Amino acid sequence: MALFREAVGDVRSVAHDRVEETRSAPAPLVRHSEHDDRSVMQSLLEDLSESDFLETGEHLSYTAPGVQRSVLKKLKSGRYSIQSEIDLHGLTVDEARKELSEFLKAAQQRRHLGIRVIHGKGRKNAERAPRLKPAVNQWLQRNKMVMAFCSARTNDGGTGAVYVLLKRAVDS
Repeated sequence: MALFREAVGDVRSVAHDRVEETRSAPAPLVRHSEHDDRSVMQSLLEDLSESDFLETGEHLSYTAPGVQRSVLKKLKSGRYSIQSEIDLHGLTVDEARKELSEFLKAAQQRRHLGIRVIHGKGRKNAERAPRLKPAVNQWLQRNKMVMAFCSARTNDGGTGAVYVLLKRAVDS
């Protein structure tokens, strides 16, 4: 005990033994969504390029006016997380248009920016040209919520699906 007191030295009483909390705990973060949002915003702030619509062969690719090519490049390489998807196989063109429209609205309301639309390749009937794929291409280009889209990577459906990047919903 004497050795302990010698090592500790003089001791004085304190009024209280609590540490004052100077800051509150940070809010929980959704890391992937914030990273994707920051990446899109950073790309939007880069030098503007002309809007482009590229279609070669079966691959679909589109960016809305004012969206940089780098956003499309990141989308093509799968750098945005896919948060929801819809499969339009087996639907008529009219049914697919309605389903896709409702899906896009719901995805944007849920703040899902990266989505996948599976439209198929339309090769079941060799006598008829594909119907859903060109229709989806046109619908997405005309939709104000769509920033960009491109054919998916092979492991995600290839030319039978597209990755779509939506604009953030405007809070009212």
